[in-house]
Amino acid sequence: QVHLVESGGELVQPGGSLRLSCTASGFPFDRYDIGWFRQAPGKDRESISSISMGGSSTYYADDVRGRFAIARDNAKDTAYLQMNNLQPEDTALYFCAARPVASGWGLGTPDEYEYWGQGTQVTVSS
Repeated sequence: QVHLVESGGELVQPGGSLRLSCTASGFPFDRYDIGWFRQAPGKDRESISSISMGGSSTYYADDVRGRFAIARDNAKDTAYLQMNNLQPEDTALYFCAARPVASGWGLGTPDEYEYWGQGTQVTVSS
């Protein structure tokens, strides 16, 4: 059975940092690109970062580039999203998702991703 489980979301003050984790099971993790998405209340789900199956290529949305860093450890079937200098506009439910190799490129769109986690809430507030 396939599982993607996000963790690490919490309440943080503006300017703070968090590291989200995405742990996978039930599929060959190292054959899938991993993407991070977020969805704020009343807004569409947006892609914010992705990493290729081997980790050599990473992509970022303009509003997180330079503040967020994506990484993966295929030996642990886990991907990470390090988020620095968090701002209130980063408040959202954060999801990780897995995309089969050759099903897309770069950040991609939600429909390219086959497996999804349930999300972890990040709230940035003073």
